[in-house]
Amino acid sequence: MDLPVMPPISPMLAKSVKAIPADASYEPKWDGFRSIAFRDGDQVELGSRNERPMTRYFPELVAAVKAELPQRCVIDGEIVIATDHGLDFEALQQRIHPADSRVRMLAEQTPASFIAFDLLALGDQDYTRRPFQERRAALVEALEGSGPSIHVTPATTDQSVAQRWFSEFEGAGLDGVIAKPLDITYQPDKRVMFKIKHERTADCVVAGYRVHKSGSDAIGSLLLGLYHDSGPDAGQLASVGVIGAFPMAERKRLFTELQPLVTTFDEHPWNWAAHEAGQRTPRKNEGSRWNAGKDLSFVPLRPERVVEVRYDHMEGARFRHTAQFNRWRPDRDPRSCTYAQLEQPVTFSLGDIVPGLGLG
Repeated sequence: MDLPVMPPISPMLAKSVKAIPADASYEPKWDGFRSIAFRDGDQVELGSRNERPMTRYFPELVAAVKAELPQRCVIDGEIVIATDHGLDFEALQQRIHPADSRVRMLAEQTPASFIAFDLLALGDQDYTRRPFQERRAALVEALEGSGPSIHVTPATTDQSVAQRWFSEFEGAGLDGVIAKPLDITYQPDKRVMFKIKHERTADCVVAGYRVHKSGSDAIGSLLLGLYHDSGPDAGQLASVGVIGAFPMAERKRLFTELQPLVTTFDEHPWNWAAHEAGQRTPRKNEGSRWNAGKDLSFVPLRPERVVEVRYDHMEGARFRHTAQFNRWRPDRDPRSCTYAQLEQPVTFSLGDIVPGLGLG
């Protein structure tokens, strides 16, 4: 491979801001795996945010790059799995698997798409020192007619349109809005763009904890639960995520404070018999496929304390990202902490955002 911009390269990043800034180019924030696609003829590499290649996990995209992208190019984008019900991040995670046979099976069952949003090189030309406005125009021209697996993200310079996207597109599984100053050059690993993400609060039951890696006398993370308020699981406590960003002094204080609530698994909603019956619960000594060797065992607590947390959006029945501590809620009855309190985004079709996306 011989390109003006060679792998590995870290993607350009965005810093979080509370409101959509003026005088920028705006795009939907796609919720998938960030990837830079490199193509030099029949040679293709799909990079990742940590600069490790993801090429082997997405054979269908390797074929798509050869079929749909210019002969020699470097394009920044996002790998997503689109369905009739929006983006499926959980299906995307399943692709990071050591067995090649499973990867290829999933590539057929749940094929991925590539959403292109920046151009780093085309032919012999390095575009990284050119302003974004010029890179965007070249990207649109270079990918004209691409598809069905590779798409150019929508973009607008109208701030009011961006605000509408922020409100509407979440219903298709998108993560907010990205704002790019029109004159910025491509700066790997630098936070020179802006991201505006949804932030909401929820009152959750604290149902357990994991100890901190520094020792057994400090809290590593608190396990959060919400009660089902309807349907066949009404009244059952579901595992929805964790919080864990505490100063060390607070970790130690919480450890001591929570000891009176420690209980046995037999008396806990997340017992092993329930797990074997198919409920999604944290499991004792469960390994993490994303962090080899990480101990995910937890200490069960009587579900009597309530904490208010901040979160961006849900992935199915769970928080998509790690939630953030807001405050304790001693005034709340744990049984009142149900899914009914969560805001439901308006359903929105991926095909209305990018024509042809999510149609199989």
